[in-house]
Amino acid sequence: MNVGVAHSEVNPNTRVMNSRGIWLAYVISVGVLHVVLLSIPFFSIPVVWTLTNVIHNLVMYLLLHTVKGTPFETPDQGKDRLLTHWEQIDYGTQCTSSRKFLSISPVVL
Repeated sequence: MNVGVAHSEVNPNTRVMNSRGIWLAYVISVGVLHVVLLSIPFFSIPVVWTLTNVIHNLVMYLLLHTVKGTPFETPDQGKDRLLTHWEQIDYGTQCTSSRKFLSISPVVL
């Protein structure tokens, strides 16, 4: 039993993409970004698609590949503070549905 930890996971970052509704929230947030960019009157539709793609890719690169550690207090004695979020998804297992979704979404966009 981990005293002082409010969750049952050792590191909640490892399972965040398997949470209920997270893929829908991801798609909706990209859609909201696109609609916000469409509301700017002097941008044409091709420019808005390009900006949506570039902003999405920059934000995902920063969040998944440059930010290290975890925002939660974990009982792993600092092991996960050296890993990026991408390395923590699904405990580092390759070719999971979450990693496939995050790899395919920029291509589809």
